[in-house]
Amino acid sequence: LHYWNFNIMHSTLYINDTISTLNTLQPYATALKELKSKRHLQLKTMRGFLERAGLTVDELDRLNIIHVTGTKGKGSTCAFTEQILRNYGFRTGFFSSPHLVQVTERIRINGQPIGKELFTKYFWQIYRQLEETKDAHGGTMPTYFGILTILAFHIFLQEKVDLAVIEVGIGGAYDNTNIIRRPWVCGISFLDIDHTDILGDTIKQIAWHKAGIYKPGVPAFTIRQPEDTMPVLEERAKEIGCPLWVCPQLEDYQAECGPLHLGLAGQHQRSNASLALQLSHTWLQMRGLPDNSFPCSTVNNGGMLQATAFSPSPVMVKGLADTEWPGRSQTLKHGAVTYFLDGAHTLHSIQACSEWFRETAADGPVARVLLFNVTGERDAAAFLKLLVPCHFDFAVFCPCIAEVSTSSSEFAEPVCTCTDHNPLLIEDRLPNLPEHRGDTLVFPCIFSALQWITQGRDSVLADQAKMTLPVKPSVTAKAAPLREASEIHVLITGSLYLVGGALKHLDTASSK
Repeated sequence: LHYWNFNIMHSTLYINDTISTLNTLQPYATALKELKSKRHLQLKTMRGFLERAGLTVDELDRLNIIHVTGTKGKGSTCAFTEQILRNYGFRTGFFSSPHLVQVTERIRINGQPIGKELFTKYFWQIYRQLEETKDAHGGTMPTYFGILTILAFHIFLQEKVDLAVIEVGIGGAYDNTNIIRRPWVCGISFLDIDHTDILGDTIKQIAWHKAGIYKPGVPAFTIRQPEDTMPVLEERAKEIGCPLWVCPQLEDYQAECGPLHLGLAGQHQRSNASLALQLSHTWLQMRGLPDNSFPCSTVNNGGMLQATAFSPSPVMVKGLADTEWPGRSQTLKHGAVTYFLDGAHTLHSIQACSEWFRETAADGPVARVLLFNVTGERDAAAFLKLLVPCHFDFAVFCPCIAEVSTSSSEFAEPVCTCTDHNPLLIEDRLPNLPEHRGDTLVFPCIFSALQWITQGRDSVLADQAKMTLPVKPSVTAKAAPLREASEIHVLITGSLYLVGGALKHLDTASSK
């Protein structure tokens, strides 16, 4: 027992050292902003890092990659696709970002996050080579996302996966993942305005970047996009020389079992599921047909290829139904408290989140609470206005910090920071909200916010050995409706980092 405990302690220390080293690397978004004028050199630089780590671009061809980009839904599309192909018996690799609780979530084998021991082992294999060659290359090291991208490729090669589903980080054309030269198929999920300081502030500019993952002769699929973007995607496909298909509506697929059921909730997931069906179907065709036959298609009036709504196999149907993707339209019920978690962080996705909550949350004598934050330069006021129809009794705000020390001072008055960078004064920034919009409160961390919202009615939170932070009597008094309501429904949205911090406390298995 002593030996076992020592190994556990040693393993924990080693993974902590690994995470500490990883956290010294420059954030990806920061690097992209700084190198905006030189971003055309990004892929050359990334290839150099790959080679310094002991890999080559040619080796990546062995991974039989499915490459997916988009503004919203790309992670869900990847999750559907990976689940379908895993159900066929293939050994899958899946690289995604960001993580919610543990960085190991970003690299999955057969649907499961890579173990901490393997993550640590493979990380140091590539990090040491990069560190040893640093001086000969001007002291340069990859970004945080860059080294994780290299690590994912290294792990997938070492673990001998049959295929790798790769989610783009930011954009597409200059994204670190785009050192891939020969994916088997590419996909584009819904396009929206986001990362404007990197990709541009128009949907056309963003579409240009996203379509940069196209490769000559490699089949590509997109869901039906906003009108302004479709010509951009089509023109880029012609320039690069790749066939581009538009996915059909999910209801157009004729499954023998009747209507398709999805493991992920929300109407917005239907287009992601259709894209996943086309990606997995094409991958399977290419796996089995030596002539690399493309899907059957028709041409619509605009000249764009229209993908066929084939009849999904029972394996595909089960894959769609089995898919899980935490933090996206996720519901957790803890006794009288039900949490609705969605990492929506664009106008379109917040609108979809609002509709999902209104469709899913129960009517009747329940207390409705919004726990909200945004990051970066996103317009929090515009997001909040889209959530007004949910009729919340309380709007609660906190930074994306999981917990703080009990030595912190008492809670601030209900006007404070709602984003990591820009102060949001509730009364000043939301003049058009209804006059009786419920109470707004600000807390110093996610755990303290959840403690106040649940009022001791969630046993999962109550069981966690953390001290309760002091609360002003005026704030305690406001919580009477939460103690008296038959149920409490909590929508947590605005940021994947906020959702991840909440899951650390609400789903304790995810943080082990």
